[in-house]
Amino acid sequence: MKYEQWTLKPAPAPAEVAEAVRAGLPPLCAAVLCARGFTRPEEAARFLSYGEERFHDPFLMKDMDRAAARITAALDQNEIIAVYGDYDVDGITATALLSQFLEERGGAVVSYIPDRADEGYGLNRSAIDRLKRQGVSLIVTVDCGITAGAEVDYARSLGLDVIITDHHHCKTDLPEAAAVVDPRRPDCSYPFKELCGVGLALKLAMALAPEGERDRVLRRYGELAAIGTVADVMSLTDENRSLVHLGLELLRRTRRPGLRALLREAGCENVPLTTVNVGYGLAPRINAAGRMGRTNLALELLRTDIPAHGEDLAQTLCQMNRERQAIEQAIDQECEAYLEQHPEETAPAIVLAGEGWHQGVVGIVASRLAEKYACPAVMISLEDGIGKGSCRSFGGFHLFRALEKCAPLLEEFGGHHLAAGFTIREENIPAFKAALLEQVTEYTGGRPMTSEIDVDLEIEHCSLLDLRQAEALSALEPFGAGNPRPVFLLRSAAVVSCCDVGGGRHLKMKLRRDGVVLDAIFFSANAAACGVSAGDHLDLIFTLQINEFRGERAVQLQLCDLRPAPTRAQLERELYARLREGEALSRWEAGLLLPRRQDFARLWRLLEQLCAAGPVPVGPALIRQAAKDPSGRCCYGRVLVCLHVMDDRGLIRWERTGGQTTVAICRPEQKVDLEQSQLMRRLRAILE
Repeated sequence: MKYEQWTLKPAPAPAEVAEAVRAGLPPLCAAVLCARGFTRPEEAARFLSYGEERFHDPFLMKDMDRAAARITAALDQNEIIAVYGDYDVDGITATALLSQFLEERGGAVVSYIPDRADEGYGLNRSAIDRLKRQGVSLIVTVDCGITAGAEVDYARSLGLDVIITDHHHCKTDLPEAAAVVDPRRPDCSYPFKELCGVGLALKLAMALAPEGERDRVLRRYGELAAIGTVADVMSLTDENRSLVHLGLELLRRTRRPGLRALLREAGCENVPLTTVNVGYGLAPRINAAGRMGRTNLALELLRTDIPAHGEDLAQTLCQMNRERQAIEQAIDQECEAYLEQHPEETAPAIVLAGEGWHQGVVGIVASRLAEKYACPAVMISLEDGIGKGSCRSFGGFHLFRALEKCAPLLEEFGGHHLAAGFTIREENIPAFKAALLEQVTEYTGGRPMTSEIDVDLEIEHCSLLDLRQAEALSALEPFGAGNPRPVFLLRSAAVVSCCDVGGGRHLKMKLRRDGVVLDAIFFSANAAACGVSAGDHLDLIFTLQINEFRGERAVQLQLCDLRPAPTRAQLERELYARLREGEALSRWEAGLLLPRRQDFARLWRLLEQLCAAGPVPVGPALIRQAAKDPSGRCCYGRVLVCLHVMDDRGLIRWERTGGQTTVAICRPEQKVDLEQSQLMRRLRAILE
């Protein structure tokens, strides 16, 4: 098993699913939406819409009016404006968007992104000095600056105004800037808080344009906003959902030569563009520039008008990405070797520091360690007594709040609940580690965190897994944070055949259930590692994909995890226990337990025979004997339900004496309606 816990959402009410189907949604899509809380057709329709009416007025954001007024004045007075960004994909796309927009409005613009290794994240004094010497009088930050109070004060002392646009969490005191635009400000009433840096840059550009030109601005820069939003793992709901949907459409026909070349180099040119292509194809290559200290190359790629230059830049970024992967692998192997020798360092959080670790890649290693060891992970790159840390969360632990509590030990810090960064003196690392571990322990209550996957829906019958239903799920796209690809559960599927593919790295299987044969693929796992062979019965969680081969399209299950299915007897006993405890069951589970009339009749005849001489013990032997129906199947769960119902309706009497349970026949004078039993009513209600 890859995940220690499979968390299945409560089954949607059949009546709600039926109403969604009547409204025009295919059954599988309707069931997923209902399971995710969109239980009324109008709620589902609103979620599925992408219209531009979903975009909120930028002036609803606190200080947007002040920011627009100050920038407009700078444009009118021919001031030199610096767009000051960050070295990740969000910051690079935001810098490219806003600087290009201001230039097209006639502005004199300097684009500035600090060097990751030499300057670190955010505003710094040496950069402010450099911009002052270049004649800059206004600095507009994108994707940074919300915690840079001291740096803003320094800029003001030199006569520079600063406008902050950022989406990270705020400290108690905001910088005293000309404007602070951040939807996470406590006093900001903007209706959507999940915009990223480039999303805010786009909203600022739309605020600066006349109202009638906002649509043109959206379509001119929408693809850049989509790339940054996906790369920064923002919630793809509300405004971001519409923004990414539009941005992917624009990206498919982009006029930016550098982006066209990068799509080609990443193998995304002639395939349907999705968030997966952006997140795993474009984003790592753009990110490689910042990680390897050449951010200007990515900025050039997004802005160049020369196709040949775009080709050269795309090839360079791909080469830098390969170099980044090699460096990252070396650090990852070093950390894994250390943790193997020191397993105590993996709980309740991982905090590792290394001299000379490349600062640009430690965040990726932290992500991998957090996922593998199911705990928050911190990687600190040391140089000359100063550490640059990258943190990745796990299990909902809020990193920014944790760093706030460690602030006296840090030189600076910033970020959000899932990822954060900081600077620290080497001598403070032991105290920081102790403080962080204490916070994680308090958060978990001393219990180990578990790897968990959320499952949207249990598939009750495999007839739902056809091509039409799989294609209909595309209506839920774009997928990402806040709107993940639907994950399904299928119980007790029989393995018809299995083999390793991809040089033994992946597992390919044919499965059968409900008379339907399905193809399945499990990446980064093989038959030996999973302990799977033909004839096994498995419980599976998976996403649905459509596999195209030689012009043929077919449904394929892309497995997220698998585990041996319990035997029929084990499953039915477990379901019976859940039924008695009042827990929710799926329709498929209720169908396994619901007795037929002949089940009651057969059990009654058997009990009449066995109880002729008095009460008989209730145990495995009786259950097995009663469970055998004429077809040869064993229906353990139905026998248990039958016994419970017959006891409830006064046909039999349970007795427990001397540690043994026995059953005796009763002969009520009046006819008994078994359907009036509480268990029967519950099972019927689930099935109806």
